[in-house]
Amino acid sequence: MSTTPASRHVRSLTGAEPQHDSELGSITRLTADTFPILERLSIKRLLLEPGSIREPHWHANADELGYCLSGTLLVSLLENGSAFSSFTITAGQMFTIPSGALHHIENIGDDTGEVVVAFSHERPEDFSLHAAFGTMTDAVLGNTYDLPASAFRPLVRDTGSADLVKRQGPPVVPDTAGFGNPHKYDLGAQNPPLDPPFAWVKTARTQFWPALENLSMYSLTIQDDGMREPHWHPRTAEMGYVHEGRARMSILDPDGSVDTYLLGPGDVYFIPRAYPHQIEVIGDDEIHFLIFFDQPTPGDIGYRASASAFSRPVLAATFGVPVDELPDFPFTPSDPLLVGKANPTDPVSSDPVR
Repeated sequence: MSTTPASRHVRSLTGAEPQHDSELGSITRLTADTFPILERLSIKRLLLEPGSIREPHWHANADELGYCLSGTLLVSLLENGSAFSSFTITAGQMFTIPSGALHHIENIGDDTGEVVVAFSHERPEDFSLHAAFGTMTDAVLGNTYDLPASAFRPLVRDTGSADLVKRQGPPVVPDTAGFGNPHKYDLGAQNPPLDPPFAWVKTARTQFWPALENLSMYSLTIQDDGMREPHWHPRTAEMGYVHEGRARMSILDPDGSVDTYLLGPGDVYFIPRAYPHQIEVIGDDEIHFLIFFDQPTPGDIGYRASASAFSRPVLAATFGVPVDELPDFPFTPSDPLLVGKANPTDPVSSDPVR
């Protein structure tokens, strides 16, 4: 990753310094330490080779929301009141983990597992079960489990974390792991609430997934003849991961500067609350974005509805033209979210390329 990023709003997740990188897989992450503009959101990309395990751990200050891009994974979590869940995840499916809940992610298939995970904090804090055991003496652990202290001496114990560990033997998968679970959501099977000819959006929000408390996500696919209309989120920050394709975004900052940049696979962008922005395809291939929000139900204000909210004399005064020179704005009581491209794409030669 370049030491001088093209935009303060963008970083590469796939090119970030790895938290872990071994034959078991890898973890790359972007937090406020490496992506200073982040607030209330951060992101990780987890690759798990067959038989590898993201060791049992929990996050002290953040909910977790994960989307599986490939592989067959087993997720287990232990919550307050000894509530235990264990379920499988495949491509297009999601999971959510509340802050403080002990959980693990295990590759139980034959292919590499890939998961993109968002957190509801710009600097999530992790504790591993390994480190938690390493904190206590043999005697304390023996008393806890009604065993002699000597039973714990063979265990390798310290207060570090291996992040990824290797399973011995075949996986142990509960018979009920394929059932539905409140912490699991099959986004890939959802009928898109918005499905124009040039794009579609699938949404993971509390309307469809009540378990969400602090996060939500849109799976956004746009073809080359479509565009995400310019808009802003009044109370919601936005963090997007580019899975496929190339796109251009423009963001207006409060100082009046406009940041326009290109995005490619593996890039992450961040939009603070209420900053106006848009997304359009560059090239002939469609784009697929995973877009995370810091609210369980994000809200939008779009440019189309904005032009319908005021009289033509008010708009003429705003833009400094006579009323009869205003465009013929269509009345839009509800923003469409996605619009077609009736005009040629603007040149990209002056954009910073990542």
